[in-house]
Amino acid sequence: MDVSSQYAGIGALADDTRRALYDYVVTQSDAVGREQAASALGIAQHNVNFHLDKLVAEGLLEVEYRRLSGKSGPGAGRPSKLYRRAEREFAVSLPPRRYDLVGDILAAAIVRSSAGSPLGEALHEVALEEGRDVGGAASGVDPRDPLAAMARVLEGQGYEPQVEADVVVLNNCPFDTLAKKHTDLVCGLNRDFVQGVAEGLGCAHVAAFLEPQPGQCCVKARAAS
Repeated sequence: MDVSSQYAGIGALADDTRRALYDYVVTQSDAVGREQAASALGIAQHNVNFHLDKLVAEGLLEVEYRRLSGKSGPGAGRPSKLYRRAEREFAVSLPPRRYDLVGDILAAAIVRSSAGSPLGEALHEVALEEGRDVGGAASGVDPRDPLAAMARVLEGQGYEPQVEADVVVLNNCPFDTLAKKHTDLVCGLNRDFVQGVAEGLGCAHVAAFLEPQPGQCCVKARAAS
């Protein structure tokens, strides 16, 4: 999760003018030009230009260039700069939650189960694989310091980790609401995901355990003795 850019993107909408422009653009059936937006909202052209480009810079809108007249060739005029909603999604929660991640794991396990694998086995395998992918894709971490590497990667997944002696304590559960309702199921795949991260990082001497404590994630990652 690129949390900083998520905060910046959503924070850009705190400005009333910017939010009004964003709302207008995303409700139109086609890309919107600067003059169209200024006329529709009664905002000065120079303000519209500034705020639309700010929304582009924060990843909320994207730009295309097109001649609105439909003409081409000499005399057709310059293409207009048009704005539409960007494909990127923004979602911020405090504390961090990753219901998209647990949803992906559950959906993939159901598909695998429908092909003949026992559901419990499919959940275990998919959660491990998802964690291995996350660990394997990590950059800027040193597996020679396995607990610090684990903490760095799990921080990016919303776990709010803290290294204490030979254990990584996870102070936040990214799957909190689901874990409270379906504890055995979600905590089990949570453990498998964290174990997969260790394996993807190449941290062979780190293992994930279920050690629930109030106010923390149910999983801890420990270095082998």
